Amino acid sequence: MDPQQQRTGAPQRGPPQFGDSSSILTVLLFFLAILALIAIPLSSNIMNSLSILHQVPEGHVGVYWTGGALLQTITDPGFHLKMPLITQYEPVQVTLQTDQVRDIPCGTKGGVMINFEKIEVVNRLGKGYVYETLLNYGVQYDKTWIYDKIHHEINQFCSSRTLQEVYIDVFYQIGEKMKDALQGDCTRYAPGIEIISVRVTKPTIPQSIRRNFEHMEEERSKVLISIERQRVVEKEAETTKKIAISEAEKNAKVSKILMEQKLMEKDSARQQQEIGNQMYMAHENILADAAFYRAMKEAEANKLKLTPQFLELKFIEAIANNTKIFFGDKVPNMVLDQRLLGNFLQRMPGEMAREVNSEKVSRERLEI
Repeated sequence: MDPQQQRTGAPQRGPPQFGDSSSILTVLLFFLAILALIAIPLSSNIMNSLSILHQVPEGHVGVYWTGGALLQTITDPGFHLKMPLITQYEPVQVTLQTDQVRDIPCGTKGGVMINFEKIEVVNRLGKGYVYETLLNYGVQYDKTWIYDKIHHEINQFCSSRTLQEVYIDVFYQIGEKMKDALQGDCTRYAPGIEIISVRVTKPTIPQSIRRNFEHMEEERSKVLISIERQRVVEKEAETTKKIAISEAEKNAKVSKILMEQKLMEKDSARQQQEIGNQMYMAHENILADAAFYRAMKEAEANKLKLTPQFLELKFIEAIANNTKIFFGDKVPNMVLDQRLLGNFLQRMPGEMAREVNSEKVSRERLEI
């Protein structure tokens, strides 16, 4: 047989068929797409599971799970090693953190629906309670004890109060009441959670009611302004009164000082007058004593002089000094015998001496 014919008669192979392989490739691409959709959201978890070296940031601690079971191992910030694919880890914050709870609707006692746009809760998980807290409530422990609890407590608070109380009267108490309620339940059921503070924003109320509140606040502001103006007037009047009282007290004190000064001057003048009177009295007493002493001495001297001879001498001198001459038949009876007169004076020397001395003393005192 001709070789050419032999090649011609042999069965001919056609071009390769790709129908089966293309279908397999399509299915493979489909599965890859599905895997990508699943793997992309879990890429961080996958990387976490595949990694051997991991880092715990500052302010956090590292917690670990093996096969879904929480391990008691707690690591501090820094680099650490773990088993890939077997051990998963999660950083848990143990410093202060602020959880913002948003859009909290609640109904008041009167049936008005209001909404708290945001409530901030500052809290901290104790490092020594990390394992116990995560074992009981998971990594999202704050959802149970903060987010959900805030919703519950706000509704409890609003349902027992009117809109006036919630929006104005006791609004300042909401933060403290929320803090006490959260901390009370956390202390009882999750003692590792510490509530530091709660900040509450003003709730959103219906527009018509808000306008009424705004109008009421305007009227209240006017009343407060009037009250403050009245207080200012009262304070001014009180200040004026105090100034007048102060001036009056000052004038009274000045008058008192001047009066005391005048009294002191009068008292000083009186003392000076008393001293002058005492000096005058002492002087007069000395003069009187001197006059009395002189009179006494003169009386004693006159007493010594009153002798019959001295009296006769004085009588003769008196007669000699008389220049009158009497003429007539009868001489006046006043001319007596000198001897008779001397005898008469001798009988009464003591009486006449005492009379003469007393008259002299009287004249001298009148002259003084």
